[in-house]
Amino acid sequence: MIMAETPAKSDALENLNKEISAVIQVKEAPKAAVKQRKRTAPKTKVVLVKARRKMAIARARLIKGSGRVTINNVSISLFKPKEVRELILEPINFSNLTREIANNSDIKVNVYGGGISGQSQASRTAIAKAISAASNSDVIKSAYMKYDRTLLVDDVRQVEPKKFLGTKARARFQKSYR
Repeated sequence: MIMAETPAKSDALENLNKEISAVIQVKEAPKAAVKQRKRTAPKTKVVLVKARRKMAIARARLIKGSGRVTINNVSISLFKPKEVRELILEPINFSNLTREIANNSDIKVNVYGGGISGQSQASRTAIAKAISAASNSDVIKSAYMKYDRTLLVDDVRQVEPKKFLGTKARARFQKSYR
């Protein structure tokens, strides 16, 4: 059933609409007076890459700088198994061209998840990806691929989870008949 509006209700609705439009106009006026800021492009080139290995995820940022390499805000020279440090620095020490790119830029890597081995391999891949992206040529990329494909391609293999009725993912408890 449709009810007809009474004159009092229609007057009240009109007054309410006028008040709402007045409030909206008042709120919009200051916004027009706000000065618009000009957005400028960053002056330095930043290369951002991501790499994964096992459960570890590494994000590397390469910017113009003095040749510092930091992982989780710790200098690479402070890393203590020497083998891990050499593994992470392998893409930098690969050739004179990659060493020159790394010496003219700062590489910051943020890595989390997994263990020491997965984190170091993910960091290694992230650094190699950043250097090849910063070089703007396929020479370094093809050289990395010939040397070791895992420098540029993420190794997505992960440990298979343990299942029930066994000690490991596939091994089962022995059954004794006697």
